[in-house]
Amino acid sequence: MVASAPHSPRHPHLLQATPEEAFSLSQREGTIFIDIRSEIEHFFVGSPLGVVNIPWQDAPDFEQNPDFLDAVCRVAQKDQTILLICRSGHRSIDAGNFLLQAGFKTVYNVLEGFEGDRDEKHHRSSVNGWRFRGLPWVQC
Repeated sequence: MVASAPHSPRHPHLLQATPEEAFSLSQREGTIFIDIRSEIEHFFVGSPLGVVNIPWQDAPDFEQNPDFLDAVCRVAQKDQTILLICRSGHRSIDAGNFLLQAGFKTVYNVLEGFEGDRDEKHHRSSVNGWRFRGLPWVQC
């Protein structure tokens, strides 16, 4: 396995869930599952079944989405459980920290992300991650 970029510091209240734990949590009524990857990643690489795509960063410049908080507030209340997934579990830490600072109470980062870490050939989805673990997903 090739280590991904280092994680951002995690807010002390940002919860962590393995892909399997996240799948179980996503089945609970009232839980909101958000794919924070870009629209391109979400549609063309695939995504967990039932997620809402709200990019944390998006093309063309991949700067932080200025509408991220407003978009999350349109689908979730601050007391609901929020699951966040990205490619490998890094951007979702940043987005989770942001939501906690904005007053959301129960926010999870999905460890490993959708595609997971890279293998020795720099390929994803071959070491870990949502897709590697065989959890339900769809692709455009």
